[in-house]
Amino acid sequence: MPQTSAIGPTHRLVPSPAGRTHLVEQGDGPLVLLLHGFPESWYAWRHQLPALAAAGYRAVAVDVRGYGRSSRPAAVESYRMRELVEDNVAVVEVLGERSAVVVGHDWGASIAATSALLRPEVFRAVGLLSVPYTPPGGPRPGEVFARMGGDEEFYVSYFQEPGRAEAEIEPDVRGWLAGFYAALSAGTMPEAGAPDPHFVGRGGTLRDRFPVGPLPHWLDEADLDVYSGEFERTGMTGALNRYRNMDRDWEDLAGFAGAPVTQPSLFIGGSLDASTTWLADAIEAYPTTLPGLTASHILEGCGHFLQQERPGETNRLLIEWLAGLR
Repeated sequence: MPQTSAIGPTHRLVPSPAGRTHLVEQGDGPLVLLLHGFPESWYAWRHQLPALAAAGYRAVAVDVRGYGRSSRPAAVESYRMRELVEDNVAVVEVLGERSAVVVGHDWGASIAATSALLRPEVFRAVGLLSVPYTPPGGPRPGEVFARMGGDEEFYVSYFQEPGRAEAEIEPDVRGWLAGFYAALSAGTMPEAGAPDPHFVGRGGTLRDRFPVGPLPHWLDEADLDVYSGEFERTGMTGALNRYRNMDRDWEDLAGFAGAPVTQPSLFIGGSLDASTTWLADAIEAYPTTLPGLTASHILEGCGHFLQQERPGETNRLLIEWLAGLR
């Protein structure tokens, strides 16, 4: 197993189209850019930074636009996918690099895939965690989400209405995050047959279906303090605005409808993660949509937050894949 790097992570603020991007870097070598999902921050990669550094890579985890110490533009449309891709390009350039491997989890996986699709000259390989690649195109997303759930409302539609989710979350950020993380993690997620926490009952909230009890095994009180402290300071709007641009993305990327990502790629999913299991058809389509796929793994008994739930296994798979790129 690789040893932890003796030099710890370094925090930096760098200029980007967002205004500024906060990043945390560790190690020297080929650049690996790490993109987190919702509702997290660079801290989601705390286990990967030292492992990648020890394996001979320059690991850089960013706060995505709208999160943490990165800029939070006021306009909702400032969070469209094209804008986030250009933030990533700017980070690579300001670090003095010409190219990078980009790895993302959750929304970060979608941002990583789109970065590779739009800027292949910058992003030479792409790793996707939890959320499989689905090419642009198809029906308008807002219409698809509105039809899901029958009498219940899919969480994406719930998040898309400005101010609505904020009103649920912001009075008790820490408690809401604890419930959200538990709802999607192995060992604490609701049992099969229980009301699905991805849907909102009529007149209810998402939190109504979150489990009440211990934190998931991967999250201690200090970790929760880090996550909740950032969102208590920034509010939730910047993070939620990503959901509010899905129809804009659909329009922006219409010229790439059905386009594959051809660079070398990696996928890791959790067998208990709805983000992976609901998109099983997307995984089956990888020979067409990810023709450069060199490794694909499903972690048995793992939930959504896989690089935190199973850091040792995730690190091993990432490092083996990265070594193959060399």
